[in-house]
Amino acid sequence: MIIKNGFLINPHTNTSEIADIRVENGIIREIGQLTANENEEILDISGLTIAPGLIDTHIHFRDPGFTYKEDLHTGSLAAAKGGFTSVICMANTKPVVDSVATLTDILERAKAENIRIYQTGSITQGLQGKEMNDLDALAKAGACGFTDDGIPIMDASLCYKAMQKAAELDMPVSLHEEDPVFISENGINQGVASKHLGIGGSPALAEDVMVSRDCMLALHSGAKTVIQHISSGNSVALVRNAKALGANVHAEATPHHFTLTEDAVAIHGSLAKMNPPLRTEKDRLAIIEGLKDGTIDLIATDHAPHSAEEKAKEPMWTAPSGITGLETSLGLGITSLVKPGHLTLMQLLEKMTCNPAELYKLPGGSIEVNAPADFVIFNPDEEWTVDNFASKSSNSPFKGATLYGKIYYTICDGKIVYSAE
Repeated sequence: MIIKNGFLINPHTNTSEIADIRVENGIIREIGQLTANENEEILDISGLTIAPGLIDTHIHFRDPGFTYKEDLHTGSLAAAKGGFTSVICMANTKPVVDSVATLTDILERAKAENIRIYQTGSITQGLQGKEMNDLDALAKAGACGFTDDGIPIMDASLCYKAMQKAAELDMPVSLHEEDPVFISENGINQGVASKHLGIGGSPALAEDVMVSRDCMLALHSGAKTVIQHISSGNSVALVRNAKALGANVHAEATPHHFTLTEDAVAIHGSLAKMNPPLRTEKDRLAIIEGLKDGTIDLIATDHAPHSAEEKAKEPMWTAPSGITGLETSLGLGITSLVKPGHLTLMQLLEKMTCNPAELYKLPGGSIEVNAPADFVIFNPDEEWTVDNFASKSSNSPFKGATLYGKIYYTICDGKIVYSAE
């Protein structure tokens, strides 16, 4: 295949130019002004932008155990529609990914899908926070990192030992930062949103104390530590300080946390309920500042599908937290960050391609000769409407929204895995 006339943006090399790309056997063979060979398939993308396939470091495909919400296949379809060619699944499935057998089952079944699916192992057995798993065995079996996402590790000593082991293995450890002792009802910010509902809610303090602790554990352990789905402006400042001190700490921002505030709860109900919750405009702007200065170096969706029945539970704060995110991520990034001038398109894509690839040592993340032929092809200036989800679930406050950044093709391993046509 030869992909002709695309505007190539490659954050890894800071390249932006009109170029053709020749693909053979799933690999990029040539980049430049190329002439098609006889019988070579041509994909003319004149007027469109081509970038490395997007990489999401934090998603839930609910497989095994909760496949009525999502499974590996429907999750892959949603990812491809959103421009993602690589995703990293969290370990809070049923059974939990705390054994080589469960990990191997997922990775074997993932081979049948059209995108690259990676799997984390849980840090503790059964996500109980009491006994550390055999991280060596999970790493050897193919885990790409370790996390108890969804549940904080309250035992600081155990968390530190896990970080030390992860540092020894040179693998990331990702942490969910919410201390439950401060939380009355999760998923709703303690402030305007909680007062509106007449509940106690979840204060930023619950996140801040955990981020503060774990930044210091990261500093002293040397572990590649990821602060997941950061929501508090204070936490952004803590990560910034930890990086200045020399900690190998990274942070994820979700599109919903840099786009919405707690005001969305009154409008969208449980569709705006997530852990950690949407917070204040001050927090949202602090997250954007963190994205601008590199404190936050990853954009991850925390794609969290739920059934309509679950999200309809009353009172709404008893409904499960989380939203589907893979199909709206690029559009929200362009609409909320690039169009207002907070980030350039190059900077946005850096946090969605080469940064996650480098942190997790994944193939892809860059368009260069001999790299995997993983691409997203889109028009950053074309509007589209959020509807018709490829995911099994459609629990999103962005349904019906008009966003910039229409995706035309997603190509993984040299094959078109999504086409808008």
